[in-house]
Amino acid sequence: MSGMSHPLLSVSAQQRLNETLTAIKEHEALWILTDEHGCVMLTADDEDGIPVWPDAGIASLWATDDWSHCEPLQISLADWFKKWVPGMQEDELLVMVCPVPGEEGEVMEPAEFAEQLS
Repeated sequence: MSGMSHPLLSVSAQQRLNETLTAIKEHEALWILTDEHGCVMLTADDEDGIPVWPDAGIASLWATDDWSHCEPLQISLADWFKKWVPGMQEDELLVMVCPVPGEEGEVMEPAEFAEQLS
């Protein structure tokens, strides 16, 4: 795991959430990981969710081991609000905010995450 560095690796999940929200608002985009089957999902405490990141660099830090074939994909905020939030609500998926290796991120409902972004 040497050579991995990103300013968000050393802060708490709550700080990662705040920084992630700020960055997503600023760039009007967020990042997910995808593979040949589509969007990468995570399960935490028996709940399924979609991990999101504020930039490709930190998203790709997650793309190791089982995830090494995954590619970061940028989603515009407009698309996120229009397509992803309703789709995730329908599928009862949660948003996993900026997980980093060894640390799960904050988990929240898509509507709550959208509210914090708007």
